[in-house]
Amino acid sequence: MPDTPTTILIADDEMRMRRIICDYLTIKGYAVLEAADGLQALAVLREKPVDLVLLDVMMPYMDGWEVCRRIRQNSTVPVIMLTARTQEEDELQGFTLGADEYITKPFSLKILLARIEAVLRRHTPQPTPAPTAAEGLTVDTAGREVRIDGRPIELTYTEYELLIYLINNTGIALSRDQILNSVWRFDYDGDARTVDTHIKKLRSKLGEKGACIRTIRGIGYKYEPKGADA
Repeated sequence: MPDTPTTILIADDEMRMRRIICDYLTIKGYAVLEAADGLQALAVLREKPVDLVLLDVMMPYMDGWEVCRRIRQNSTVPVIMLTARTQEEDELQGFTLGADEYITKPFSLKILLARIEAVLRRHTPQPTPAPTAAEGLTVDTAGREVRIDGRPIELTYTEYELLIYLINNTGIALSRDQILNSVWRFDYDGDARTVDTHIKKLRSKLGEKGACIRTIRGIGYKYEPKGADA
């Protein structure tokens, strides 16, 4: 059976804007529903399953603020607010009411798509990996516990996330930038040398098992259960 396409509801009283966004998202493989005002948006949400809502702020009968507030009374569906209002207070109000993103008009369709995809990723449940074991090193991802030969190892939050990222990419040479972007996220302001520092601390805490984390000269690091010399 083919996967069901992701359904997006766009609520905007400007028909031309709705059609432009609808046509673009349809081309990109999304199923799109439309509403011309806030009341129609709530009616659609009551009748049909929706994966994300694009919600204009200034609409007749019921504005986007009130629609968002009502959505959040009984739903966690992702909401992206669309508005020509650029005041900081308006943006803060959107987040206070439970919006996931806030985009000011005019905007690029490519940027809109990128924001949609980012919000959908954040709301997609990730499967919990099974506990990992290699050469006496056991990682229980459900309990966030690391043990070596049955003995618990105390790791900081970042050290744990670093170890999990390396294990999930076993056998793959990872650059420092890749590690930074995945463990520290894209908004980290420091430099790549912090990766070296945390790798050093992680290896020390892992003892002999730290040899599983290999240094790849000129690239970064790789996790190999066989533990070649670093």
